[in-house]
Amino acid sequence: MTNTSLKMEINTMPKALRDEVSDFVAFLKKKSKPKTKLKAREYGFAKGKIKLSTDFDEPLDEFKNYM
Repeated sequence: MTNTSLKMEINTMPKALRDEVSDFVAFLKKKSKPKTKLKAREYGFAKGKIKLSTDFDEPLDEFKNYM
């Protein structure tokens, strides 16, 4: 069904049915929207929140057998 024929079909309906079509279209639009919108990432947001130990780059004792 083309857009024009769909519009003609809807326009020939009684007002109560056109209102139902309108409600259904609003329901479909609401259903298709994403639930949450992601925020834009902010540079440096987590600065100072993550701490690495001073020996982070040192080999682990568990892997000494493999070296």
